[in-house]
Amino acid sequence: MEVLNSTENFQCLNHVEVGEGVKIFAFVNAYHCKIGSGSKVGTFVEIQRGVEIGENCKISSHTFICEGVKIEDNVFIGHNVTFVNDRYPRATNEDGSIQTADDWKLETTLVKKGASIGSSVTILCGVTIGEGALVGAGSVVTKDVAPNTVVVGNPAKQIKK
Repeated sequence: MEVLNSTENFQCLNHVEVGEGVKIFAFVNAYHCKIGSGSKVGTFVEIQRGVEIGENCKISSHTFICEGVKIEDNVFIGHNVTFVNDRYPRATNEDGSIQTADDWKLETTLVKKGASIGSSVTILCGVTIGEGALVGAGSVVTKDVAPNTVVVGNPAKQIKK
């Protein structure tokens, strides 16, 4: 692993399984996750527990990859991409008590091999982005994206195959 910039700038790089030739820039918060060989993680990225990132991926700056996300090989993730893993997020239960891990359901998201996600995309939980698909910048992905298609907009709609 090549750490670019000063390692003292890392917020957390804890229990991360890192493949050969991985480049991680400063101010990355990554914990209990896997990053495959040849991948590059830009500055100000958070990668949460259980996330798997494949080989030769590029994760651009200011991206949030939450628990429940799997990214296959050769995927491009643009700047400021946000993944969501809770379909009905709430701070409290009906009785006013703070929610805990037992009070919500983790929903997984899969980004298949060779997909590209443009900058400032939001990906809601429970979807699969197909192999070779391209999601245009600023889109909001609310449902599965077919392989080798281009989707754009809010909600993201197919414009090209």
